[in-house]
Amino acid sequence: MAIKITDECINCGACEPECPNNAIYEGGAEWTFSQGTSIKGFYNGHNSKLKKDADESNEPVDMDVYYIVTDKCTECVGFHEEPQCAAVCPVDCCVDDENFQESEEELLAKKDSLHNSQS
Repeated sequence: MAIKITDECINCGACEPECPNNAIYEGGAEWTFSQGTSIKGFYNGHNSKLKKDADESNEPVDMDVYYIVTDKCTECVGFHEEPQCAAVCPVDCCVDDENFQESEEELLAKKDSLHNSQS
């Protein structure tokens, strides 16, 4: 499953640079599929079913605290042994998002689509 950041977030920003998919953004920041990935052209989101231009800006998921874009979160599968955001979070607010349950195979496929896109 993807990871989410709860409202207990203290906005320290420790998690953001740790994400290998650039899936973590500061509250209020717009995001794109292309940021931190190799995606070009149009991309089909895995969790939201969005089909968007990879360079098109998307609305912030949260306005107040850091947030994770579930379509870009792979729980660090294929990069690290554990989600790095959760490992560095000083207040343990990076937790499993029960709304987006994915198998290791699905997470690996998502990782490959983010970093090996032929679009």
